[in-house]
Amino acid sequence: MDCLSNINWNKVSPCLVLLVLEVLLEFSECSSQAEVNKHLELGRDFLARGQLSDALTHYHAAVEGDPHNYLTYFKRGTVYYALGKAKFALQDFTKVLEMKADFTAARLHRANVYLKLAQYREAKEDYLQVTYSEPHNEEAAAMFRRVDELADELRLAEAYFRGRDHRAAAELATRLLEASPWAAALRQLRAECYIALDDLFSAVSDIRSVNRLQQDSTEGYQRLASLLYQLGHVSDALKEVRSCLKLDPEHRQCFPLYKKLKQVDKLLQQCEQQAAARDFAACLRSARAVLRLEPDVTLVVLEARKHLCACSVKEELYADALAECAAALALRREPATLCDRADALLGLDMFDDAIRAYKEALELAEGSQRARDGLSRAQKLQKQSEQRDYYKILGVKRSANKQEIVKAYRKAAQKWHPDNFQGDEKKIAEKKFIDVAAAKEVLTDPDKRAQFDAGSDPLDPEAARGGFQGNPFQHFQHGSPFQFKFHFN
Repeated sequence: MDCLSNINWNKVSPCLVLLVLEVLLEFSECSSQAEVNKHLELGRDFLARGQLSDALTHYHAAVEGDPHNYLTYFKRGTVYYALGKAKFALQDFTKVLEMKADFTAARLHRANVYLKLAQYREAKEDYLQVTYSEPHNEEAAAMFRRVDELADELRLAEAYFRGRDHRAAAELATRLLEASPWAAALRQLRAECYIALDDLFSAVSDIRSVNRLQQDSTEGYQRLASLLYQLGHVSDALKEVRSCLKLDPEHRQCFPLYKKLKQVDKLLQQCEQQAAARDFAACLRSARAVLRLEPDVTLVVLEARKHLCACSVKEELYADALAECAAALALRREPATLCDRADALLGLDMFDDAIRAYKEALELAEGSQRARDGLSRAQKLQKQSEQRDYYKILGVKRSANKQEIVKAYRKAAQKWHPDNFQGDEKKIAEKKFIDVAAAKEVLTDPDKRAQFDAGSDPLDPEAARGGFQGNPFQHFQHGSPFQFKFHFN
């Protein structure tokens, strides 16, 4: 080309110029066709290995290099078909038939795409044309007969839907989708049936498929977000509504829904984080904020109630916990919530009710270790309740630390010191004083306290768990009557 640029074309004859240009054009065409053939060869290799996306890239290049070759469109169309990209497959097969109307393979492929889209009239026309061209084509003949049956079933499904026979419509739509899995309208019809039947999980699955088939549908994303929100899947709903806003940042339904979902999702995440950090008071505040923001969506309310139930138990607000657990269980009976309720009942010394709650949790989830451990603890505490409760003796919570226990002990020991009483009251005080001393011994010793919290009295000789043999209070007695020498400073 550099040599050609040095030629003085004004001195060259026109015939020679035309000859040179013809040679250059022919060279360019040969070079271009060689590139197209290379892309076709690579596309075929990738297709044979099942690497459809790579095959599609090379078929794109082949079509661009030779836009008048119907075979390149056909090959690309078959890859689109394999990828389930119905819209583009239709475009390529239609382009092939515009260029070569008698290409039967392309027409059969297009008929199959129409069939999968539930466009039965168009499919029937193409199958008919194939049978004209190839009378012995069994596939085309069989599908030509079948397509009328499918069209009749589609009309019947739509009639069932209009007549509100949603179950029959859904069953017929399911049968039709076996032949026409790319039919967005058919999946939408079945989704509406599932919603009417209150089968929201199935509806979500169908609407996801509709969104993949249609793409760029703000209505589809908004509908999916709303259904997921009703199911209590707030984070997933937020993702879908964001997809809607990417297409239309001011969508009149998606934008207000986004603002609400964002707040609810943030509060529910805070509940989880605060509970994990043992900030149960903050957990309660966040859960109540969820209820103020969303009092109507049942499964979102359920999540808030479950947090209120669990965090109230941890905060030792047992009466409040019972009310919140009852509200949550009225919406859905779940093993974890039943265990939370049982824990609250234990905190109120309602042992029989706690045992029943743990047993119900085990009926719902036989493998629940928490329910098994809780049931065992409740049964031990019930037995223990017939004996002494060291926490009650000192008047402290079960979560009290050692400093609080020692302080309570000093106060109780001063109150019940036998030297402060006379006559029969002195005998009562002696018993109370022994119980106070025993409570201090157990609750200030980590091992003994752990045994007691697990439902065993370490000072009970019958327990045989490292307690005292014989009289468990002999170390408090120094002859009879008692002589006590305690210092409280």
